[in-house]
Amino acid sequence: MPYFASASSPSPMSRRLFLSTTGALSLGAALTACGGGDSGGSPAAAEPVAQADIDKAMTTPTELTFWTWVPNIAKEVALFEKKYPAVKVKVVNAGQGTPEYTKLRTALKAGSGAPDLVQIEYQAIPTFTITGSLLDLRPYGASALKSTFVDWTWSQVSGPDGEIWAIPQDTGPMGMLYRKDIFDRHGIEVPGTWDEFAAAARKLHKADPDAYLTNLAANQVAAWHGLLWQAGAKPYATSGKSEITISVDDAVSRKLGAYWGGLAKEGVIGVEPDFTDSWYAALNKGKYATWITAAWGPVFLSGSAKATSGKWRAAPLPQWDAAKPSSGNWGGSTTAVIRSTKNPVAAAVFAQFLNSDPASAKMFATEQFFFPATKALLTDAAFVADAPPFYGGQKVNQVFADISSTVNSSFQWPPFLDQAATDWTETVGKSLADRTDTIRALGSWQSRMTTYAKNQGFTVKGS
Repeated sequence: MPYFASASSPSPMSRRLFLSTTGALSLGAALTACGGGDSGGSPAAAEPVAQADIDKAMTTPTELTFWTWVPNIAKEVALFEKKYPAVKVKVVNAGQGTPEYTKLRTALKAGSGAPDLVQIEYQAIPTFTITGSLLDLRPYGASALKSTFVDWTWSQVSGPDGEIWAIPQDTGPMGMLYRKDIFDRHGIEVPGTWDEFAAAARKLHKADPDAYLTNLAANQVAAWHGLLWQAGAKPYATSGKSEITISVDDAVSRKLGAYWGGLAKEGVIGVEPDFTDSWYAALNKGKYATWITAAWGPVFLSGSAKATSGKWRAAPLPQWDAAKPSSGNWGGSTTAVIRSTKNPVAAAVFAQFLNSDPASAKMFATEQFFFPATKALLTDAAFVADAPPFYGGQKVNQVFADISSTVNSSFQWPPFLDQAATDWTETVGKSLADRTDTIRALGSWQSRMTTYAKNQGFTVKGS
């Protein structure tokens, strides 16, 4: 969902929420919130709830409170209430991304006011699992859904001991949207590798000094994380509640830094902030010939650059190794149950139904235009056959459905992503904006994050 701009209303502000993401707790506060370190999600705690108890809960009059910023989600909720008429769902928009998380954190600390369920983005899950705030959904049958969802999404919602912290809702596998007319005018082939992409960037800018092959926004750490993901980086790895490995300055990261920092210093790519008035104008005027984006991008662009209808096409990201296609993810949300709920069965069943019921999942794709997390929808004939005129009749959903299968399942997020985002913007992002030394900036990012993590009580391992 829209912290990463995966869906919801395509407002510019939603695309910038990544830069002010989840707040971090100190390790001491986290362990206190966990009741002394009991996460409630250990394998021993995951005893299955008897079917008879599930049936009883779903026929007992109950009201669930669900915090979400999905627009018009009442339609999907109605499907659930029709199947389980005893259970009513009160939908509350407590904010989009960070504002919701802040309110949730406040309610959890106060011990009152927290909802039964929340919308939570993939990258924010560790912030709440480290505090023991989410309910392990295994006892409520969630394990049976593993094969329903794209493999990498299931990895994103799963804990190290098999816990299931949330149910995937939508995704943002990364690809490239490009201006076919500009490519044709300058004799540029769709780049299959990043080397070809760099050559095309130089060629286009030499031919037209007012045009750039792409814009790598110096304010967009979300895109950087997605590109790290594609390159096979493992910038973060946690072990238990007190140990973290931070590797944002390793060999893979430096390869990325040398590549993009080099193109920025050459002046052959743009580096202006995205989702601003000038950025929108640039897309409409043809200043940028590609947009490195995610599966939510095609719908968003068609509403934001209407003057260019029919000129765009979609392709996978260029590859570091053409023999091993890979992509990263930028965006997407899940539904999680808050551990303090008094209605864990009904809440868990709702989370599962909302995102795995075929009719509900399809509604997200056709009503809210979310990019699916379920394997069934990604192979649905009607979904993949959609050929919007904005993209010259190309089957864009099929392009991104194919890309989704290439997203690596091993990428992890830190439990203090807000700090990672701030530090990136002030180091790596600044180096791009200033067209200075991005490799040196990576070292500064690594140093700042390491210092922060240690100050929060973590034992830190470096790259």
